[in-house]
Amino acid sequence: MNSRSPFDVELAPVWPRLRRFAFSLARDAADADDLSQMAVEKAFRSFGQYQAGTRFDSWLFRICRTMWIDQMRSRARKSAFEAPPEAGENVGHDPRAATDAVIDLNRAMAAMQRLPDEQREVVALILIDGFGYREAAEILGQPVGTVSSRLVRGRQALLAMLGEGG
Repeated sequence: MNSRSPFDVELAPVWPRLRRFAFSLARDAADADDLSQMAVEKAFRSFGQYQAGTRFDSWLFRICRTMWIDQMRSRARKSAFEAPPEAGENVGHDPRAATDAVIDLNRAMAAMQRLPDEQREVVALILIDGFGYREAAEILGQPVGTVSSRLVRGRQALLAMLGEGG
């Protein structure tokens, strides 16, 4: 008999969205996979602190974002002594996509990556992952008005970047 734990029941529908959010933060598929896995592990260990009846996805996204911030702080300290991992990733790599659809997606993702962190987080949470303004504000620990204005500025910046060069 295959009975799923309460944690598994909560996690299953959220997992793909968590991975997308982690990618929007990390900007690298492998780092996003690591980040989402670490967030799930931490959530699993802390599941006793989760309050049933509240939004599991918001709780999990907050854990993911906090872990990402911690990683960025750690990397900033290390960067004084090490070359960034991305320095060697583009050697001999041709980033041009094979199809128009992939090119458009790459352009959109590149534009998203050029947004300031505050705008990119809000755009990812609201436009990509479908959170409401209030939920996004809770995840980010920001007032709803701040989230709203960052979304407007982020959306305008994306449209302007995607309008460049066709």
